[in-house]
Amino acid sequence: MIRTKLLSAQGQYRHGDAGLIDQWREQGDSILWLDIEGELTAEIQELLVSLKCDRLAIADCSRLRHPPKVEEFDHDTFILFRGMSGMDEELSLQPMPVGMWISERLLITAHPGHAVSVGHFWDSEQEQKLLKTPNILAMRILHYVGGRYLEKLMEFEDTLAGLEDALLADETDTVMKELVVYRSRLRKLLRVFSYHRALAEQILHGGTAHLGSGKDHTHHVRRDLYDRCERLYTLCHMYYEICGDLVESHISITSHHLNNTIKILTIITAVFIPITFIAGLYGMNFQYIPELQWHYGYFAVLGVMLFLVIGMLLLFRKIRWL
Repeated sequence: MIRTKLLSAQGQYRHGDAGLIDQWREQGDSILWLDIEGELTAEIQELLVSLKCDRLAIADCSRLRHPPKVEEFDHDTFILFRGMSGMDEELSLQPMPVGMWISERLLITAHPGHAVSVGHFWDSEQEQKLLKTPNILAMRILHYVGGRYLEKLMEFEDTLAGLEDALLADETDTVMKELVVYRSRLRKLLRVFSYHRALAEQILHGGTAHLGSGKDHTHHVRRDLYDRCERLYTLCHMYYEICGDLVESHISITSHHLNNTIKILTIITAVFIPITFIAGLYGMNFQYIPELQWHYGYFAVLGVMLFLVIGMLLLFRKIRWL
């Protein structure tokens, strides 16, 4: 699906399809927003080439798993970022690549499915008058995408707090599985945010002729975009580290319980070793054992065993094993 929005020099907006492209070419002072939803067919690719889009950039935009990037060409600047078609409460991300070509009088957005960020500004752009500056509009779209990611991460903070409380309540088996799953998904998000942070850093510090550079009127917009991408990365990294710390805490708690169990078994074994030795000694089948003929021999041996048990327990208590 192709839709267009044309802003004339007099400030009038027109909505339509690819037919407005010819009018935009005829009007040297108008601005065009071309939005493409769906697969980049051969016909659409030729249309993009006619608008002076680089073929390599078109090929990158067609790939579903291409890393986010920003690249400057003679006639425009190409931005490819990882949009979000959906993400549930368990941080399961359904990504969607969104490509943008930005020039002085042209903004092209291309995405294989419905892009919430593009749709948001497509519907509200007339009130905000952002189409007058395609470069700022493109960065606002990127900023809005970061806001959607940030909203989901902030919701996850309560989930993470609940997992920590459950871990302290000894609900370890279920919590451990959830923490491993969340840590894996946070790692995937961390990779996406790392790409976006590098992209925003390049836009801020390097800039392009079409997006702006240095301390021009776009500096604050570029700085705002970088701050949001940086916050996303650091927040996701913090949650990733917290999940790792909770997993290590679970392992430490499990090891502590195991050590206590082993200590108790060791104490029991240590107590029974000497009395087992005495019982084994007098259980030997020799005819001449002096104590066997003693009237009180049985009670004396039991007394020695009891003395050894009490003595060892007192010794363990003294050295704080008990």
